[in-house]
Amino acid sequence: MDFGLVLQADPPASAVVDLMCRAERNGFRYGWTFDSTVLWQEPYVIYSRVLEHTERLIVGPMVTNPATRAWEVTAATFATLNEMYGNRTVCGIGRGDSAMRVAGRKPNTLATLSEAMRVIRALAEGREVAVDGTSLRLPWVKDGRLPVWMAAYGPKALALAGREADGFILQLADPFLTEWMVKAVRTAAADAGRDPDDVRICVAAPAYVTDGTQEGLAHAREQTRWFGGMVGNHVADLVARYGEHSAEIPEELTAYIEERQGYDYSHHGRVGNPDTAFVPDAVVDRFCLLGPAEAHREKLRRLRDLGVTQFALYAMHDAREAVIDAYGNEVIPALT
Repeated sequence: MDFGLVLQADPPASAVVDLMCRAERNGFRYGWTFDSTVLWQEPYVIYSRVLEHTERLIVGPMVTNPATRAWEVTAATFATLNEMYGNRTVCGIGRGDSAMRVAGRKPNTLATLSEAMRVIRALAEGREVAVDGTSLRLPWVKDGRLPVWMAAYGPKALALAGREADGFILQLADPFLTEWMVKAVRTAAADAGRDPDDVRICVAAPAYVTDGTQEGLAHAREQTRWFGGMVGNHVADLVARYGEHSAEIPEELTAYIEERQGYDYSHHGRVGNPDTAFVPDAVVDRFCLLGPAEAHREKLRRLRDLGVTQFALYAMHDAREAVIDAYGNEVIPALT
């Protein structure tokens, strides 16, 4: 199992670079950031510094979307970083949540996302592809490589990830839901004539290592409750599309948002987000990794047995350095 670190691109950017370097020293292989240009700093500028100051770390957005940048611009950005630092990028992409809604736009359709994945990958790898009816190629790209990993929750999106993406990103760490979604992705991959094992599986969620006390667990829950609210945005979209009690989506995913009253993106991904008070402790515990190091190892082994190939650790809380170090010392050596 690989490990990744997920950060917001908050200023100062130097702090993001420092944390990514710390992660590499602790055995992390991937460095991810949010990509919401209005809310945070421009991630690709920061990736250049991260790549310059690390030796092996692979970097990319969790996640970008097809609409905030032209596809050829996104591809050229990845290809430039790869030319400079040796194919050490990955494109995490989805329909768009905060990046689109903060700017007053709707998330992209799955059809648009499918086309964008195909075009961005082809251009970044130096192949010719049609964009809006015009054939384009980046002639300076040599030996480029860009894996495209897709974030998804619902049945149609999971099927698209299985058919077309190099990897699947699931932003929650509940074993039951992970099993259900990994099965959907791998079934779609097999139906499309692909080897299901070729699709990498990344589970991304907050992790907080505690001292094993109830007080420590309570504090960890309050530091990570925001995550249930963030996931709730996507779940609300699913409920609107499929209905409140659809047989196509497990109740374990949808039931907890019944008390959700809305969402203010100015608090997106932040500790103390007032719009996440509806998230119960049980959901925080299911979606995140909380407790002493042994509890993390146990849950990660369960996820690995379900086919998860990477755990990406959201470190948006008050113990970023401590958790990175604890994983480096007590978790990653036992799972890799």
